[in-house]
Amino acid sequence: MRRFSACLLLSAVFATPAMAEPLKFKPLIDTRLRYEGVEQKGFAEDADAITLRARLGGELAAKNWSFLAEAEGTLAVDEDYNSGLNGKASLPLVADPENIELNRIQIQYKGLPKTVVTLGRQRINLDDQRFVGSVGWRQNEQTFDAARIEWSGVKDLKLDATYSWSARTIWGVDGGNAFGRARQQAIGGDNVFVNLSYKTPIGMLTGFTYLVDQDEAVISGFRNSSQTFGARFAGSYPVSKAVKLNYLASYARQSDYHRNPNDYSADYYLVEGGLTAAGVTLGGGYEVLGADNGVALTSFQTPLATLHKFQGWADKFLVTPPNGIRDLYGQIGYAKPKPIKGVDAITLTAAYHRFTADRPVAVVGRQHYGNELNAQLTVKVKKYTFLAKYADYEAKDTAPFASTDTRKLWLSVEWAF
Repeated sequence: MRRFSACLLLSAVFATPAMAEPLKFKPLIDTRLRYEGVEQKGFAEDADAITLRARLGGELAAKNWSFLAEAEGTLAVDEDYNSGLNGKASLPLVADPENIELNRIQIQYKGLPKTVVTLGRQRINLDDQRFVGSVGWRQNEQTFDAARIEWSGVKDLKLDATYSWSARTIWGVDGGNAFGRARQQAIGGDNVFVNLSYKTPIGMLTGFTYLVDQDEAVISGFRNSSQTFGARFAGSYPVSKAVKLNYLASYARQSDYHRNPNDYSADYYLVEGGLTAAGVTLGGGYEVLGADNGVALTSFQTPLATLHKFQGWADKFLVTPPNGIRDLYGQIGYAKPKPIKGVDAITLTAAYHRFTADRPVAVVGRQHYGNELNAQLTVKVKKYTFLAKYADYEAKDTAPFASTDTRKLWLSVEWAF
């Protein structure tokens, strides 16, 4: 905390000359009212969570400098659920605890050629958020106390480098060692995120390095600390005037890092493709988070990712199983090409996942963890976004980490300024 305060003070001193410029103020308002219902095998009662989240703040800008501050608050209108911190362990988990905290406070400077420097508590979303993201799906956001430099001084090339000394989790102000689980408000460590991307005529090629340092013993005994090196290529190609081909490929290698007592290495790879025509996208993919020796936390882990975006919306695999996971999926989506009267945008999405282990085990071979069906409808009307979303996970082979049939339903409305 002392390091964070000192950095902000130093930035404020350097920002002083810019205060002679005319100040522009931009209000920041982002609200969401959401119902989340969970029916999970093994629980006598279902969870019914009605939560209201608001992020309120503002940004002051003058010439090349800007200062942003934003508070975040979450209220449980109906707390008939296990928030992870409220002690209601007889109900399924909905990871939206009540909270009020400083979500972001940052200073940004754009005065250097083709360079943006951001210092302070900030939102960081890298690529598709598979390795580093803000966990925007949950009511409380994940942010980072960090220093970040984005440089684009060479045509079509961009360097994005971050040093973060604290990850501010979704558990909020009451986070801690609650009910036998470590759900900290913040996790310290010397994290480094580096992306080097090059734009080609057919897509974006990115090389990345993520050094994740979960340097607190209560967080899995340092076992979430890892070093990951990899690359991804994502793009699209117009097959015709009416049809577009979409493609994505990624590979990474992960191993133990810093104080992690495990000695392991594991691979990650993803291939995805699809076609878009007349607002309809049809596609599929295969994502593998590999395993080493079958010991817990020696498989490929992504603890700083926006995990809800991947491996199904029922959130059954937020921690990669000891034997890894293979996710074979197909999806179809529709986005209305033109607005209709009174409605700015309509999108429909459906997906099917089949989950299996990456590492075979004796007798049973490669376990079939389960299947999942996802569906979502989003309607945008001016500053309002309405959402209905459903996930149905059906467990298969015995796998204690995910062997519970689970159904989830979400209904929400958002308003942002």
